[in-house]
Amino acid sequence: MRVFYGWWIVLAAFLNLFFSVGIVFYGFPVFYPSMVDSLGFTRAQLTQGFLLGFVVAALLFGLLAGMLIDRWGSRQVIRIGIWCVGLPLILMGSMTRLWQYYLLCIMEVVGYVLTGPIPNQVLISNWFRLKRGRAMGGAYLGLGVGGAISPLLINGLIQSVGWRHAFEIVGILILVVLFPVAQWIMLSSPRDLDLLPDGLPPTPRPASSASEPASNLENSAVGVDVERAVRSINFWLILAGCTLTIGAIGAVTQHLILFLKGQGYSLSAASRVSSGLLVSSLAGRVIVGYVADRFSRKNVMALFYLMLALAIPLLFVAQPTAVWGFALLFGFAMGADYMLIPLVTADCFGLSALGKLLSLIIMGYSLGQWFAPWLAGRIFDARRSYDLAWIIMAAAAAVGAALIYAVAPNRPAAARQN
Repeated sequence: MRVFYGWWIVLAAFLNLFFSVGIVFYGFPVFYPSMVDSLGFTRAQLTQGFLLGFVVAALLFGLLAGMLIDRWGSRQVIRIGIWCVGLPLILMGSMTRLWQYYLLCIMEVVGYVLTGPIPNQVLISNWFRLKRGRAMGGAYLGLGVGGAISPLLINGLIQSVGWRHAFEIVGILILVVLFPVAQWIMLSSPRDLDLLPDGLPPTPRPASSASEPASNLENSAVGVDVERAVRSINFWLILAGCTLTIGAIGAVTQHLILFLKGQGYSLSAASRVSSGLLVSSLAGRVIVGYVADRFSRKNVMALFYLMLALAIPLLFVAQPTAVWGFALLFGFAMGADYMLIPLVTADCFGLSALGKLLSLIIMGYSLGQWFAPWLAGRIFDARRSYDLAWIIMAAAAAVGAALIYAVAPNRPAAARQN
């Protein structure tokens, strides 16, 4: 029996997220202590680099990526973005000034926009309907596996060849692996092979099913244009809920190693905790993908976001048991961090303008994803403590969970009838 080609697309998306998000963004904090010691950067400056990238480049390139994806397909956009991910990392091995770091971070953000969540979420959404949750979960395992491996890999490279050569090796590895995948494996749509989503022949769909309510089926078939979508309360609930919660995730993951080092952990021990957090997220990604195909996706998303909020206060107890308890609970809840966003968005607005809508949503929450780490760094630089930062992030995640719970996928359908 032939395997549906869409699962090869899932593998390609797995590798994209493994490298462009998992290794780059979850492994990057392992470099922070070396840059503090060698270059004298402050914690706020370290996280400000990516914040500047999202402020300067992400909105423009995010909107451009959404338009190009809807017009040309994900494959073409990803092929360009791969070079914007790998080359800046190679050049970071030679940087000596803060402005160079900021410039390379801006370039890295462009690569993230063109190669990361936006095109891969649209890619999976085009190839799957009935099994979209499972396919998205499989693709996003790449983010978790990359994040789990990267702290240990990068720490080992730093110990062996130094942080500068470690940057260069990671950048070269990304180019060597991802470009051939995009060139010879990835296809933007099942239509490129005269296939249908899920590999199934066209059959009448029931009015409703356990995996997709009737309102979701209507939205998926008809779709909502961007102008109408951004006027809906659902859009702003999704945007605000994701921005707050993913901002909290960004603050915690970007500062976790620095926080643990300040609590007396070695770089190797802190890297193991960070890796354990991402290993735990693998279980969350597998489970949330299956659960999302059986229950209300927005409710599943809200539940996982609430779990994130409840895990953060464990950081106030820096003992190993509490730290590992935090890593396991927070990591498991991170299984829903990105992958449910396109599912809930598609439930509310369909697929016709999904690329553009995800660009708007991802660019919005990406600002939160990097503003929150910068804020946490500023709080630490001013107070020499993360306590206030953790309180703010726990509250933000809790509010984000409540906003996602308030999403009602049938609202856009009612708007179309008016």
